[in-house]
Formats: sequence, structure tokens, C-alpha cells
Amino acid sequence: MKHVIPAMKIFRSLIVVIVICISCSDIKTTEDYLEEVLKNLNKIESASYFSEKEGWNPGDTAATYLVQHYVEAYNNPQDTTIGASWVDLNQNDKMHLEFAYDGKMRTLIHDDIKGMVIDSFTFRKLPFRPVNPPFYCNTKNIIQYALETNDSIVLERQTEKDFVYIKLTIFEDRQVEFFGKAHYIPESPYSTGDPTSRYELWIDQSTSLPYKYRREMSHNISVESVSNTTFNKLMIEDFSASEYFPKNNEVRQYGESKKESNPDMLLGKKAPDWQLTNPDGGMISLSDLESKVILLQFTSVSCGPCKASIPFLRQLTTELNKEDFDLIAIESTSTNSNVLRSYRNRNDFDYKYLMSTKQVLKDYSVKSFPVFFVLDRDRIIKEVINGYSAESTDIMIRELIDQLLQINISGNNPVCSMNADRIELL
Repeated sequence: MKHVIPAMKIFRSLIVVIVICISCSDIKTTEDYLEEVLKNLNKIESASYFSEKEGWNPGDTAATYLVQHYVEAYNNPQDTTIGASWVDLNQNDKMHLEFAYDGKMRTLIHDDIKGMVIDSFTFRKLPFRPVNPPFYCNTKNIIQYALETNDSIVLERQTEKDFVYIKLTIFEDRQVEFFGKAHYIPESPYSTGDPTSRYELWIDQSTSLPYKYRREMSHNISVESVSNTTFNKLMIEDFSASEYFPKNNEVRQYGESKKESNPDMLLGKKAPDWQLTNPDGGMISLSDLESKVILLQFTSVSCGPCKASIPFLRQLTTELNKEDFDLIAIESTSTNSNVLRSYRNRNDFDYKYLMSTKQVLKDYSVKSFPVFFVLDRDRIIKEVINGYSAESTDIMIRELIDQLLQINISGNNPVCSMNADRIELL
């Protein structure tokens, strides 16, 4: 007698087989699809487009920056580091240069001081060039990495009517950044969170080319979108970054600082006055502060050493009498009050936190972060400390503050004996 398999059981078995086949097909199809996109990207010899970039810190809902450029980019196989050359131009004035990279150097424009910095990558010895590639070069390298790497990764795909969404998650013990090719970034003492790296791509269904990507790290999130793209109308043989250089800007090499722009030149001088706003809308001026010693810190929400200094600064404000000491942290890269409030709440500090202006940064010659200025009762700058190291900066600041408070109490003028090469306290 033949055994009859119930129809429902057969139906269920077929469903299981179909699901398994679809799942296997999806994995293969995702790779095949990316191969197709990569072929299209490899056909791009040049591209001009409008770019919009924004970035924020994890946990924030408001961007710390939003920049818009008109970009002219070229495939450059002669450059084995980035693989591209390009210029970022003002979107309203396509002859106004804001950044350039030609395969040998990058050019940084500082319109506020009519300056231009040329970086030939000889000042700092790094295993990569710290340059964010143009959009199509960047997305090409991300996809190529995803297809060729032996790293621990997960690829996810979601198909919509007009676009395909791809998510690449990299599970390595170091974060992976794309400065041209993939680079494994050494762990920093200021790193927070796990080293998982995530890259997301939005790919146009009609062209099989990306138009948006998102990068997420433990310390920073960024997004770039492009529009109004024209392909292969520009020739790299006609490209010269110097043709875009401003005619009247002063030129200097990266790493060379003008003396007048060095914060150390303010030593012994009266601190420039300012009136700045806190994230809650209140105004505070330097001349209103009455404490005997003031510590000014120029900081940034995206600065690792700045964040590392917070526990020490928080401790200072609890240990010292408010009549003796005041601490003011001046945010120098973001003017978004929501970002500042979120940063303050996440890092749990309640000392004075103000938003800088370009004029204040210029008055104090601040170009990097953090920078500490120690002011006495007469608001004379007694010391400038660049950078932060918990092993040395904490001790230096404490000794300076203690020394200045002793001067105020005794009326004497003792010499600071921290290091033989440090400035005397007059």
C-alpha cells in the first residue's frame, strides 16, 4: 500500500525550500549587484556635482556642521594613495576655491585671514593621507573593500521602488576609515565605544550608482549626498589645482605657523575681552568675572583630548572656591545650541560653557584644540597650554593655579618652579 503524503505537508516543505533558495540567492545577488555598481563606478573618469555634507556626534539629533560645495573630481590612477584629484568650490561662485587635492598636495583656504596652506604630507608621517575622497571615489572604495576583504563583515540589502539600500558593518578590533583604500585606525586613548564601523549606501535604481552614503563610528557620524551630477565631461589633462588659487592670499606650508597667530605670543599680555552666549541663551563677558584666577579652555565637541579633560575640569570646579577660581570652556567649532546642550548633558558638567565667535578665536590665535589660558586677577595671561595629557597637563594647571592663588593671598611674587623652561610668574 502506497504511503500518501498530505498536501499541506508538501506545501509547507515547498515553502521552506523556496525560502532557503531565496535567502541563498539574496546573498549572492547582493554581491552580484555590488559588482554591477562597481563596474559603473569604474567607468567614471570625471564628475561634477553638488555635494552636501553634514556630521554630528553619536547621541545628538542636530548636526555639528553642514557644508555645501560644488565639486569637480577626476579619477587619478597616478595617485596610488587616494586615487583621485578634485576641487571643492563655493556652490554659488564656482571660481571660489575652498579645498583642492591634486595627488601630490592638498590646499586649505582660510578666507577670514586671506591665507592658504599647502600640505605636501611631509610634516606628519602617517600611513595614509588624511583627506576625505570625493563622493564617487569614496563609494567605489567602500564597495570594492566589501567585495574583496577577508575581514569580518555583514552585508545587508533592502530594495525599494527607486533605490537600493546597502549596509556594510565591519566587526574588527580597529575602526576602518577610507582615505582612498581602507585603513585600520590605531586605537586612540580618547576613543569611546566599540570599534565597529558602519557604512550605508543609497543607490539609484535607474543608474545603479550611489547618490548618498552614511558613515558611523563610535565618535562621529557623517553623511554626504550628491545631486545634479555630470559625468565624463572634464579631462584630467586639463586639471590644475593652482588655477583655482586665490590671487592675493598669503601662502605657507603646513606646519609653519606665523608668530602673530601663535597663542604663546599672548603670554604676559592682558586677555582680550569677550561677551559670549551659553547654550541656554545667557550672556557672559570676561570683564564680569571677579574670581582671582580664571582658566579658559578653547574646546570642541568633536575633539577627543577635549572630552578626556572633562573629569579633571569638573573636579577643579568642585575643589576650588568660586571666589578664587572660575573655569570657562569655549566651544570653538559648533554654534548649534542644541549640540552644546547635548554635549554638556552627556558629559555631565556644569561649569560655564560658551559659544565662541570667529573674532574671539582670532583674538586668542586659536587654531587647534584644546588650548588652555591661565589668567591672573588682573586678567594677564600667565600661561598657555596647548593640548591635553592627563599625566602632565593636570599637574601643570594645578600648580599654576595654586601658585597664582598664593600670590594673591601673600602679595609675594614667587617664581614658578615646575620646569626650568617654563615662564616665571611676575
